[in-house]
Amino acid sequence: MSALLLAGAALVVVAESGAPRANITSYPKAVWWSIETATTVGYGDFYPVTVWGRVIASLLMLGAITAFGVITAALATWFVGRAEQDAIRLGKAIGSHAREDAEALRAELRTLHARFDHVENLIRGRGPTAPS
Repeated sequence: MSALLLAGAALVVVAESGAPRANITSYPKAVWWSIETATTVGYGDFYPVTVWGRVIASLLMLGAITAFGVITAALATWFVGRAEQDAIRLGKAIGSHAREDAEALRAELRTLHARFDHVENLIRGRGPTAPS
């Protein structure tokens, strides 16, 4: 992005040099112009007056929009990737806890069945039996 801004500034100074009514007459002004053009701020304080200056401005705008899009997409991909990794880790942790809880519930259920069998045997008069 920096290379695009600096190259656009250098090219527009060359294109605008010597043109009547040119207001981009130095490299520092051209750098400012390239930044405000690339960010689509466009204060209007500096603008190209030659055909080649306008061609350079158009290419700078298209290049900057593309670069900002690529940067935004890369950041979005990074954030989504991190969120996906966090979701996977969370899912694994929840799954592990769920398996542990399910096994504890099965053990509790087996214990309750054994106790009910024992109570049922006592009620039927079969005498005490050892829970299994």
